[in-house]
Amino acid sequence: MEQRLSENIKGVYRRMAHAAMRAGREPDEVTLIAVSKNVSAPVVRGAIEAGLRDFGENRIQEFSAKLLQLFLPAGYSLRWHLIGHLQKNKAKSAVELFDVIHSVDSLELAERINKLAENMGKIQKILIQVKLSDEESKYGILQEEVLNILSATADMKNLHIDGLMTIPPFFDDPEKVRPFFRELREIRDRAGKMGFDLTELSMGMSHDLEVAIEEGATMVRVGTAIFGERKKEAA
Repeated sequence: MEQRLSENIKGVYRRMAHAAMRAGREPDEVTLIAVSKNVSAPVVRGAIEAGLRDFGENRIQEFSAKLLQLFLPAGYSLRWHLIGHLQKNKAKSAVELFDVIHSVDSLELAERINKLAENMGKIQKILIQVKLSDEESKYGILQEEVLNILSATADMKNLHIDGLMTIPPFFDDPEKVRPFFRELREIRDRAGKMGFDLTELSMGMSHDLEVAIEEGATMVRVGTAIFGERKKEAA
């Protein structure tokens, strides 16, 4: 298992490097976030020992239990990313547990996170989740609202808005998702011209990470290509 995990990680890094080079970018411009949803603590520990330092989780309760089971020695500098939908009533736990919250999808949620972070004496890193499709199952603010939420959060002293995140529709052909990734980059660029310094674009997963990197991703969220297929969640 450990050897297969190590080979999977190396394979993902190779794919990332090739995509970066095709786009005229340096491979180290892109962070690999290992999506460890439904992955056991021992397997996550194996991924840490194999060199991974950034992990993405979807559910606060699952992550909280997993964290207690990791038994990591001192010295590991890890970053935990919340990439799943965040309800306002779970924001306190999210601020306590996660280094970066990718799924801030409303001004109300941003305000709550800012207040909680202030109470904890923390500067919380967040990304604004942008909805670029008509899928009802997807969360996020509409692209025309991005500048408004950036303006409204600019004076929140306990938030640091690192960038934008999106979850596009799934297509068997990764090329079909390219317009969505390009649109997120263009939104970021327009925000930059308005004075908002957004360094991160969180987009791309196992099957389309190359296209995402070619379109400017700085974070890719990869689960299956590292950990293999996982059990489907009960409906």
